[in-house]
Amino acid sequence: MEFINENYINQLLDDENLFNEDLQKDIINKGSEARGLNLKEAAALLNINSPELLEELFHTAKSVKEKIYGNRLVLFAPLYITNLCVNNCLYCAFRKDNTELKRKTLTLNEIEEEARHLVLTGQKRILLVAGEHPKKASMDFIGEAIERVYSINISGNNIRRLNVNTAPLSLKDFKRLKSFGIGTYQCFMETYHYETYKEMHPEGPKSDYAWRLYAMDRALQADIDDVGIGALFGLTDYKFETLGLLSHAFDLDYKYGIGPHTISIPRLEPALNAPAALNPPHAVDDISFKKLVAIIRLAVPYTGIILSTRERAELRREIFEVGVSQISAGSRTAPGAYKESQESLDEHELEQFQLGDHRSLDEVVKDITSLGYMPSFCTACYRSNRTGDRFMELAKSGNIGKICVPNAMTTFREYLNDFASAETKTIGEDFLEEELKKINGTIKRKTEQMMARVNDGDRDVYL
Repeated sequence: MEFINENYINQLLDDENLFNEDLQKDIINKGSEARGLNLKEAAALLNINSPELLEELFHTAKSVKEKIYGNRLVLFAPLYITNLCVNNCLYCAFRKDNTELKRKTLTLNEIEEEARHLVLTGQKRILLVAGEHPKKASMDFIGEAIERVYSINISGNNIRRLNVNTAPLSLKDFKRLKSFGIGTYQCFMETYHYETYKEMHPEGPKSDYAWRLYAMDRALQADIDDVGIGALFGLTDYKFETLGLLSHAFDLDYKYGIGPHTISIPRLEPALNAPAALNPPHAVDDISFKKLVAIIRLAVPYTGIILSTRERAELRREIFEVGVSQISAGSRTAPGAYKESQESLDEHELEQFQLGDHRSLDEVVKDITSLGYMPSFCTACYRSNRTGDRFMELAKSGNIGKICVPNAMTTFREYLNDFASAETKTIGEDFLEEELKKINGTIKRKTEQMMARVNDGDRDVYL
């Protein structure tokens, strides 16, 4: 636990010098260069209270995100395969003592049905999620589930990148997971505050703080070179949590030259029979939430910041403006909910937590396009071996956009042709026309050629 230095973090949070507004302005200016911030600088920005400085922080975070990733928002959906779990986390509906939750583990055929439903809505990325259970979420089962998902191909439409969110694994099992052809391995620390962690995880394998903290080290040592970290905001003071999360990101980058491919920023939401979720110990208000997202963007400019459908649609629109680059859409958090929701099943009896944004993928695509963001279903880097240090080099230098722009526009063209409603297609057509005007030279020619291929019937066209 040496890189989560609680004493140092607390010293930073108590340092009155870090409340100085001139200092905060200087740090924001430094952050605008998209080269990152250190922990002390991030701590100073967490102390911003001035409305004017907050707006400057938000504006700068948006500009940094656009400098690296442009106006793109990558879309995905989670696929829950089991809600059985041997842990007893106080904030989660899946906890083993929750006798009110209906338990379900999907069969391989049901997993295929769920994935097929997602493909037919236009999804190209899935996050496979499983509770921690030695039998119901075994490596054999996860491997077979991944194989089923990847086997689906409907007229060229398929899941092209499957990321995985499972319990921490041994080095040996991480190597097996790598062999299944996954994209990013994702695992959240939930809280970096040791005493809070022990309180929230009273029993089960997850009660081992160090085993979970070093999961990403083992994943990287097993050559899974894209990893995603996150914290569940609301369990402890959000300022401490943000600095703990950044400490983790900095440590990975220092040791491996590969920082987190993604950072997730979920807030605690109500969950069936989960005491900490029903009464958050340290609820995070909307302004503080926007602030911490903006600070993460300035501190770790290269990372993909993920915003889930936990948040309501109105707030999600605001968070887009402060540095988010990936979002879930059309999500369900219960096993079997994509198919069963069409048959009026009460999925709340099976879900992990309550959602704030219940809109379909098409509704989200229409909304973000109307707001000036480009929906991206691109998975090209994963399949072109632009992962790990290769991806980091492109993202840190700001050159990733030269590849992302043609690929994002082409995948959006594909979505409009195959899945968009009439209204979304009209809005999307106008949007793509305007986006083409913003680029020129070789990139424009390549983009036009790729989109022409899609219009001629080709699918999965990418650089």
